[in-house]
Formats: sequence, C-alpha cells, structure tokens
Amino acid sequence: MVSERRTGEAERAEAKVGAAEMESGGTMSGPLVGMMITSSRPLDHHDLYQNQTNNNNNNSKRKCGSDVGHVVLRLLCMLTSLAALSFMVTASQSNSISIYGFQFPIHSKWSFSHSFEFLVGVSAAVAAHSLLQLLISASRLLRNSPVIPSRNHAWLIFAGDQVFAYAMISAGSAASGVTNLNRTGIRHTALPNFCKYLHSFCDHVAISIAFTFFSCILLAMSAVQDVIWLSKN
Repeated sequence: MVSERRTGEAERAEAKVGAAEMESGGTMSGPLVGMMITSSRPLDHHDLYQNQTNNNNNNSKRKCGSDVGHVVLRLLCMLTSLAALSFMVTASQSNSISIYGFQFPIHSKWSFSHSFEFLVGVSAAVAAHSLLQLLISASRLLRNSPVIPSRNHAWLIFAGDQVFAYAMISAGSAASGVTNLNRTGIRHTALPNFCKYLHSFCDHVAISIAFTFFSCILLAMSAVQDVIWLSKN
C-alpha cells in the first residue's frame, strides 16, 4: 500500500512538473510526451486522397480559366477584324470641291487605294482565322477537352497569330499614311484637304484603322498566351 501510494504521488508530481514546463515554454518529458504522441493522429489514406483531389480541382479550375480566356480572345479578335472590314468596305462618298474658283466633282471609295484594299484583304483573313480557331476552341471547351491539345497545335496557332499580327500592323500603317495625306493635303499645291469635303469617308476609314490596330493587339495577346502554355507544358 505504501509503495502504491508513493507511485501515485510520483506520477502526480511528474504531471505537475510537465504542466509547469508547458506553461513556461519548456520541453515536455515523461508521461506527457506519450500522451501527446498518442493524441496526434497520423494522416490516413482518406486524408491523402482528399488533399490530392483538392489539388486536382484547383489545377482544373486554372486550366478551365485559361481555356475560357483563349475563347474570349478569339471572339474579340473576330469581332474587331469584322468591324475593321465592314467600316472600310462602306467607306464611299461623293461631293464637289473648289480649286482656283472652279467646282470639280469628286468621288472617293476604298477600292481606289491599294492600301485600303490590302487592309480589307488582311482583315478578312484575320476574321476567317479567328472564326476557325473560335469554333475549334469552343467545341473542345464544350466537350471538357483542353483547348490546346498538344505542343504541335500550340506552335501552329502561335505561328498563325504572329503572322496575322504583323500583317495587321502593316495594313494599318499603310492605310494610316493614305488617310493622313487625305486629311492634310499636299503643301505648296492646290491639292486641298479632301476630308473637309469627304468627312464621312475619312471617318469610316479612321474607325477601320483603329479596329485594325486593336485586332493586332488581341492577336499579340493570344500569342503571349500560347507562349505561356508552351512554357508550362
């Protein structure tokens, strides 16, 4: 009886010492260590599976957001290129101007300038390219498939976006030069400012050029997305 009582008192003393060490920030020893070890439950297979499932869900959400971004860029690029095309092909106006007191009828149309014809052709090609990529991307997205299935496909659309972006820059720059000449005229000659008499024509051309450069920016953004996908895959 005496030994059992001493053993119980010793255990209580060790428990008090361990509690004091915990409160003072010291290390735990004795029976408390065993109690803490047995109270901590190791991760089982269910926890590991749950963590892996959460990681997979987060990755799938990021990929889905990237795929939606591809589709949105294709849609915007198609709309802007169609706007550039439509404003240019509707640029036409007739009026009369006065040169040295004489009235001359004038008529302007987009097809009278090779630069404007080049812009129409490039805008139509970009619209067709964007529409094709939009249909492919949207169909893959609806089937829960990756929009870019392989590296070869990524390189292909990257090359196409680059080529069409440079073509749009070239077309917009050429058309801007002609439009600037129409607005300012030629100094030291009787050639006037045509946009003063053909303001509707010049406005249509200016809006078309603005949409052309906007399409170029969207194509560049799409190319950057392709590069990011290639760097991660």
